Amino acid sequence: MSAPRRVRHPAVAGMFYPAAPAQLAAAVSELLEPPAGGAAPAPAAAIGVIVPHAGYVYSGRTAGAVFARLEVPPRCVVLAPNHTGAADAAQGGSVYAVGLLVTPAGEVPVDETTAAALLARCDLLEDDPAAHAREHAVEVQLPFLLARQPRLAVVPVVLAWSDWPRTRALGEALAAVVREAGEPVLLVASSDMNHYESAAVAAGKDRLALAAVERLDGEELLEVTRRHHVTMCGRVPAAAVLYAARLLGATRAELVHYSHSGMVTGDDSSVVSYAGVIAR
Repeated sequence: MSAPRRVRHPAVAGMFYPAAPAQLAAAVSELLEPPAGGAAPAPAAAIGVIVPHAGYVYSGRTAGAVFARLEVPPRCVVLAPNHTGAADAAQGGSVYAVGLLVTPAGEVPVDETTAAALLARCDLLEDDPAAHAREHAVEVQLPFLLARQPRLAVVPVVLAWSDWPRTRALGEALAAVVREAGEPVLLVASSDMNHYESAAVAAGKDRLALAAVERLDGEELLEVTRRHHVTMCGRVPAAAVLYAARLLGATRAELVHYSHSGMVTGDDSSVVSYAGVIAR
């Protein structure tokens, strides 16, 4: 008798996004629409993106602005920070390497072929489902990705280190795996920007980080966020994706949307900020 298939169930449905399938579909559809009076963007292929992972009411508009511009291929690698601290992987690189991800928007199989190739290429990574059980930063991207690509399969990766040498090694592995895949693979970095300072302070700090992002400079992004105390939670996923994108031939990273939580709450004194970036 074969072992039961590994299944990850939603951890934040009903909190970060609607738990009812019809309500979730309506919310995602609305967030993918252009602003009133605006023109719908022409979707195009991309190498990598940076998208926020807060509750949809706060960061959904920024995430939607990115996904609306994408031709999402069936295979995606989604890299996220480890918010929970749970991890069995020795180096803090945790892959959900086999099985199925359940969401109210539908089931998403793990791209087990790409996951295996990534694990073989990068000894910093391990199959570590414990790190994914309660982590929200991959999960919140799945309804958007499914809306753009119904045949979606993903490789979820959660990271818990902060240094450039490991980030560079991961970026090199990502680029090699994408090159060898034989078909498009989208790299998705899940990250919010600065946390819990005024909107004005956040904007200033984020400008420094985003200048490095727009240059596709992952190493500088880690240095800028360290030096200027920019509390960008997914800086390592973003830096790895930027470095991989550069190796894969990307020439620019475009900021397509920026927002912060104060735009929803009306309180600019302490906000979390969000940036949507596409690398091509």
